[in-house]
Amino acid sequence: MHVRSLRSARRETSLAGGRWVFRQRMSRWDVKLSPYLYVSPFFILFAVVGAFPLGYTAYVSLHQWHLIGGEGAFVGLENYRYVLGQEYFWRSLRNTISIFLLSSVPQVILALLIAAALDSSLRGRTWWRMGVLLPYVIAPVAVALIFNDLFGDRFGLFNQALGWIGLDPIAWHRDVLPSHLAIATMVNFRWTGYNALIFLAAMQAIPRDYYEAAQIDGAGPARRFVSITVPQLRATIIFVVITSTIGGLQIFDEPRMYDQYGLGGANRQWQTLTIYLYQVGWTQKNFGRAAAIAWLLFLIIVVIGLVNFYLTRRIASKESR
Repeated sequence: MHVRSLRSARRETSLAGGRWVFRQRMSRWDVKLSPYLYVSPFFILFAVVGAFPLGYTAYVSLHQWHLIGGEGAFVGLENYRYVLGQEYFWRSLRNTISIFLLSSVPQVILALLIAAALDSSLRGRTWWRMGVLLPYVIAPVAVALIFNDLFGDRFGLFNQALGWIGLDPIAWHRDVLPSHLAIATMVNFRWTGYNALIFLAAMQAIPRDYYEAAQIDGAGPARRFVSITVPQLRATIIFVVITSTIGGLQIFDEPRMYDQYGLGGANRQWQTLTIYLYQVGWTQKNFGRAAAIAWLLFLIIVVIGLVNFYLTRRIASKESR
């Protein structure tokens, strides 16, 4: 009996030791794997809705791919060569960059100024903060229809105002630069308030001691804004600039609905790359070339985004110094 009890005690001890070793290993695995498991949903979702469509588009761009016939012969970079040789591609690229510059640059500057005004001691600040977000809530179709009438060539309100002061009307739908200004105005109307609230949230996180110390030293509002607010918003400015770059280069709704045809003008004077992509894919039914345009647009966005990121960081670092 004594031997049996001794054996059972040893067996229980070995089992308890095995459980303790297993728990210790699981604890180490938990410490090592838990952070990756917590962030894995984002990467899984990104792989499904981001990386896979991007890779599949690259695969389609290397083939003769039609809407009805599906996958065709492998053509390599032939679709890219064809697209780069088309005049409409380069015209669309010019229009896209022009509208992007006319909208994104004033948009960021106006958003900063509006956020600074909302951050001050205004009466009814909550009402004003809600008001600047209203244009973002309005549907893009409604914005395009309203501004299309405002910028009408014959009976538009702006041309009528120019006639009242003795100036010649502007061909908003015929000339290149006026059409780009009109579309950029629509974009700025819709997105400036949204970016202003992002800047406002970042401004409210800046310690007020900085402003009080600067005010004691005799710095005025403009000096405080340039020397304190802008350097403290460096990360937020970089974020807004990058998101504005991505959205500005992918603009589709406003130029598409700027006239009743949706082709980007009679001479494609405001046709953007996304409209050109849409026409190649759904009008010409050539998905291989449309995928090539999509990948070229992706590369252009990456390059311009990196340039914006570099310039913004340089400017912000100089101002902070």
